[in-house]
Parts: sequence; structure tokens; C-alpha cells
Amino acid sequence: MLKGKNIIVGITGSIAAYKAAYLVRGLIKKGCEVQVVMTPAGKEFITPVTLSALTGKPVISEFFTANTGSWNSHVDLGLWADAVVIAPASASTIGKMANGIADNMLITTYLSAKAPVFVAPAMDLDMFAHPSTTRNIERLRSYGNTIIEPASGELASHLIGKGRMEEPDKIIEVLEEYFDEKKKSNLTGKKVMITAGPTYEKIDPVRFIGNYSSGKMGYALAEECAARGAEVTLISGPVNIKARNKAIKVIDVESALQMHKEALENFSQSDIIILCAAVADYRPDFVAEKKMKRKEGEEIKISLVPNPDIAADLGSKVSPEQVMVGFALETNDEENNAVLKIRKKNLDFIVLNSLNDKGAGFRTDTNKITIIDKEGNKFPFELKSKSDVAKDIISKVSETISLK
Repeated sequence: MLKGKNIIVGITGSIAAYKAAYLVRGLIKKGCEVQVVMTPAGKEFITPVTLSALTGKPVISEFFTANTGSWNSHVDLGLWADAVVIAPASASTIGKMANGIADNMLITTYLSAKAPVFVAPAMDLDMFAHPSTTRNIERLRSYGNTIIEPASGELASHLIGKGRMEEPDKIIEVLEEYFDEKKKSNLTGKKVMITAGPTYEKIDPVRFIGNYSSGKMGYALAEECAARGAEVTLISGPVNIKARNKAIKVIDVESALQMHKEALENFSQSDIIILCAAVADYRPDFVAEKKMKRKEGEEIKISLVPNPDIAADLGSKVSPEQVMVGFALETNDEENNAVLKIRKKNLDFIVLNSLNDKGAGFRTDTNKITIIDKEGNKFPFELKSKSDVAKDIISKVSETISLK
């Protein structure tokens, strides 16, 4: 599974740096080509000579090679890699990664990389538990990075496991599982259309009716599909996030009518349709041309008319070869409402989440879902980061494609 893969191993200033030698040796035994990139602090804990002897390559630490003055291109490194593994990842490096502070070769390489990134934190318990570290790790997760730590097994219930770098053989297992799953769920050549974010329905030039959707779930799905080789069209309502992968074509819309139009135009050429947007069910029947002024004591009544049902309209046209996925955010009678939507909108499966579950729903970096298919089978998942939830959903999409 790892044979022939190009792996960047990033090493930072942590006492656990000695474990990187075992990680590098293990990857090479699996048939990987390994390039070590170290921070200046990392060299204080393990010598570049040791790592160079293992890889057969000079260790890269600076932008320019001291003896020859040749330039080490972080861009070329980022394009070369099939995966980036930063182990150990110190609190300082995690903070720089989370906030884009590109002051050394490793961080610039990380920011240039198109490959998946795996981060193995290593620091003392107090540093690991500090709110700033927790926030930075969660931010890395929201960027789609995989955080590897001893969260299972016998260390899970002991404080000694917190902040401790995961063992090299376990890190290699995570990489093997990733590439095995990617191989099984390859979407190369598939065209995917995803709707994401809220819609804003204008009242006048400065006011609108909207909802709390951040678009994070839809964008995570787009990134996951692109990472698996798909050509993605992302129809996005107004959000404050950007797509990272160049394989994602973003079409910006504001209203439900605009989203409906773009969805219809892109539907027929799509193999997979994922309707993740929180589309307004209603819009004002009249939009004022000028800002509506407040008049003392006067009530304003806004009459609402229904927006088109994007999922139902597409469901009436979907072919047997296409896969169509819907979302249901419910507050009560969740599963029954979700099953009704599957039938009414001709979905292959629906992703259900509930506002009654803490950490799920709008404006969070996490989600807790249950996938329900058209046969009524239910697949519940634990609370996870939205990037990990996206992996679960797209794996189900791949499984559905294989059954078509």
C-alpha cells in the first residue's frame, strides 16, 4: 500500500524527535521514498547525519544549502509528496501551521503541499491541554489535516497518553489505512456537484432572511472528493471560507433561486450530487429597491412565498446511474422526517444530524451524523471533526457507486 509513495517526514523541536528515526526506517522498509525536512530546533534533538544515512538523501532544513548556495524549493517538495507526516509536531510548530506563520522550511513546505498531511503532536501534558494548543489542533483538523495521537488502546484512559507522540508503527498503520481507503474509494474521473452554505433572501438592499450555516460541512465534502480524484463543482452560498484544492470549481450564489438555477445547469453532467446547502424554504414576495426606513409606531409585515425545492426537482430527473445524497438537519422526530425526505426526493441516502446533539449543526467544526439509505438501513457515527465526517460520507458514496 505504501510502496512507491513519496513521503515528507517533518521533524520539529521535541524530545520525541528520536522516534522519527524509527518512523523513517519503517517507511523505507515499506518501500517509500522519504525526504526529511527539519526545523532548526529539530536539529537540537537529533542530528541530520543520522536521518540522511537512513534516507540516502540530504536533510533539508534551510531555504539555501550552506555549501553550494543552491535553493531548496518548498513548492517542488510540496508537489513531489504523496503525504506529509510531521512527527513529532511541537506546540510551536502546530501553532505556526494553524496560523500560517511561514518562518522556516518545514512550514513553507506544509503550506505548499497538495498532499494529505498527518500530524503527530508531542509535548508535555500542560502544553497539550492549554486552550491555545487545543484551538490550534482543532483548526488543523478543520483544514483537513489528520491528527495522530494515542487516542485508543491502553493509554487512552491515562494522562500519560495525552500529548505523547504516537509510536512510529502506529503512524505507519494510519498511512496504510489512508492509502488503502483511498484506493478502494477512488473517485478519479467522477464529476461531483455539491451545494453548500446558506442562502440569503433579500428584503431590501441591506437586509435579508438567512440562516446560521457556515458552509464548513459542504466545503469539507468538496475537499474530500477532490482529494479522491474527483472533478468538483461547488455551488456555494455566502460563506467566509475558501476552497483549497484546485480541482474544486466554486460557483458563488446568494439566493435560493440562483442556487436552483446553477444546480439545474450542472446536474445532468454530474455523476454524484450532494445537496448539503441550507436553502431557505421561503423568500419575500417583494424586494424593496431602497432601504426600508423605520417609522415610529408602524408595523412592517413581510409576505413570504415558497422557494423551489432543489432536491425534489433534481430527484425527479435523476438517472439510475447517478448518486444523489441529501442532508436533513432536524430538531424533532428526526429519523422519521429523514426517511420521508429520502422517498419524496428520490435520494440514494440522506445524512441526518440533529440540533439536539451537542457539537452538531451550524457554526461548529464538528458534526454527529446518522446515514440512512433508501432501504431504511441506519449507520450512526460518533461526534467527529467535519473533515472526518466528510470521509465517512464519501466512503458511503463510493460504496453506493459500486452497487449501481
